Amino acid sequence: MEPMRPRVYFVFALMAGLSLAAALDGSVAPSTSQAPPGTPAPPHVVAEIRQSLDAAIERFDAMDAAGVLAHVSEQYRTGPLTKAGLAEQLRAVFAIHDQVRARVRIDEVRLVGEHAWVYSTGAVTGRVRYLGGAVPVLSWEHELEVARRENGRWRLFGYQR
Repeated sequence: MEPMRPRVYFVFALMAGLSLAAALDGSVAPSTSQAPPGTPAPPHVVAEIRQSLDAAIERFDAMDAAGVLAHVSEQYRTGPLTKAGLAEQLRAVFAIHDQVRARVRIDEVRLVGEHAWVYSTGAVTGRVRYLGGAVPVLSWEHELEVARRENGRWRLFGYQR
């Protein structure tokens, strides 16, 4: 199993709603030092994405893998990571921790064609099963995840070149 990466958690938080991201590596996502592509998303789109993110975070915090994965496209792919890989990593996180908590702030949303490029900052903490005490699991700053509207709701789609 691939080590957990912040991008995976963005998925948990986002679509655990639009959530937890840190770059898989520099070759997967475009550099944020350049001007971002697309146009700024209108406020109603940002609100819709925030609503999806909040729902996914709620499911993540409830340790509901199926509920989290409902926010991820069947076609999700970022580098080698697919929806099946996310499911496997969610199971691992939930097996290790008896409680998890995600906090995500949407920094920016840009529309690029039919996709929303969502930049976020956040953190995930967990209480290790049998040991207690909250421990940091992951944190990220201004990382990219891509979402698209499917059947009337925003789902994680991944950065697919």
